[in-house]
Amino acid sequence: MNEELYHTIAQPVVTEFKDRGSRFIAYAYPIASVEEFKEKLKLLKDEHPKAVHHCFAYRLGTDGNTYRVSDDGEPSGSAGRPILGQIDSRQLSNVLVVVVRYFGGTLLGVPGLINAYKTATTLALQTTPIVQKQIEVNYRLHFDYTRMNDVMIIVKQYNCTVVKQEQNLFCDVEIAVPKNRLEEVLFKLGEMHTVETRKL
Repeated sequence: MNEELYHTIAQPVVTEFKDRGSRFIAYAYPIASVEEFKEKLKLLKDEHPKAVHHCFAYRLGTDGNTYRVSDDGEPSGSAGRPILGQIDSRQLSNVLVVVVRYFGGTLLGVPGLINAYKTATTLALQTTPIVQKQIEVNYRLHFDYTRMNDVMIIVKQYNCTVVKQEQNLFCDVEIAVPKNRLEEVLFKLGEMHTVETRKL
């Protein structure tokens, strides 16, 4: 796997798969954190209070260690794992898929459920474009507001992303730095002396 790039989905998407009366609505989202996952799941539970299951899987980061699956009451291994399997088969990261199920009155059995969750996820991931993104490392910068322009020039020059910023007497800016430009960015910021950098 490329050390500096990863693949994710370009935008959120919703697709639906039906099997013997049951509806499986798949929501795929690009996400960057566990907090974002929790927000999305809560919104879907609020949006679909009558659904019998909200099964999901996500994978975050590029080391492959941050993931979670949930069968949400379906037989063990029949929902979350098949969803994650589809995310992994496309080698995607920073992706959440939630499949909302409305029961149609006919039991599908474990093989039927595995197929339904897998198919719903596949449809969603086929519908949204896959994009290649740079692996980024987050840093917090602390500096006197008079250096704002100088700092922002470096941020733009090296394609860093501003995650959040607070401005009082001093500025606190969280940036995501492309991994392959990290040394250059830290060197440039270090040259300013008055800019404190802290890895998050």
